[in-house]
Amino acid sequence: MNITINQVLQSYIDPLTASEYAALERSLLAEGCRDALVLWNDVLIDGHNRYAICRQHGIEFKTIQNTSFTSLDDVMLWMIDNHLARRSVSDFQRGVLALRKKEIVAARSPAPVSAQDAPEGENAPKPPMSTREEVAKAARLSSNQISQIEKIQKAASPELVEAVRSGTISINAAATVASLPPEEQVAAVAGGKKLLRQAAKEIREQRAATRTPREPKVHVPQDTPETGNEPWAENAAQAPSEAERLRGEIASLKQRVAQLQAENVELNQRIAALIDAS
Repeated sequence: MNITINQVLQSYIDPLTASEYAALERSLLAEGCRDALVLWNDVLIDGHNRYAICRQHGIEFKTIQNTSFTSLDDVMLWMIDNHLARRSVSDFQRGVLALRKKEIVAARSPAPVSAQDAPEGENAPKPPMSTREEVAKAARLSSNQISQIEKIQKAASPELVEAVRSGTISINAAATVASLPPEEQVAAVAGGKKLLRQAAKEIREQRAATRTPREPKVHVPQDTPETGNEPWAENAAQAPSEAERLRGEIASLKQRVAQLQAENVELNQRIAALIDAS
């Protein structure tokens, strides 16, 4: 039987860990391949790991055809929905799959009609999977997590992507580290889980330190006769001293930023030394 492996379709599957692969291998050796592999013509669309193990050990397997597809896009959407429904798929992979589904659905959507003929207001049709909220719902994640995964896809080095795929670093931390230059991302990944967490923590601290504090608002009651002795008048009189206090805090934050930058330089030097030592 000629079975074709489509690399794009296979990439939709989160790789099994070594222990998961070993457990599946033991099960197939002991009980055989009980579930049939699913094909679309000669393309394998479900059962990639079982197929690899069966071929390696000469285990017999059955196949079934799914004839409901008319295009490769149909197959991709079926595979994505199939994997999104599985509990074993990681949060990161579910987000990636949902974003891929969004791209496929957008490409399949009909071309927009002219502005003259387009319905307005509530009657205007909205393409499915067109909002981040819809993508998040499909992936069973938050909109913020989808935003972070988009940042990782756009800016993360391959090494950082693999780290978040393997669970070495969280989605949140990976999105933060992805703001570093690629070479610094690679160095942080080479330093392991502890160094990745430290890098993400320092970036957050630097951002917090450089964030401009909001000036406090002075509440002025409405429709109240002014006598000059109101509590808010006293607060307003104290505004200049409050501004001075804020300027002092800003100066202190700038000193903290300079200190963090120096620590960052030292951290990069340590990373380089660890890489050279390895």
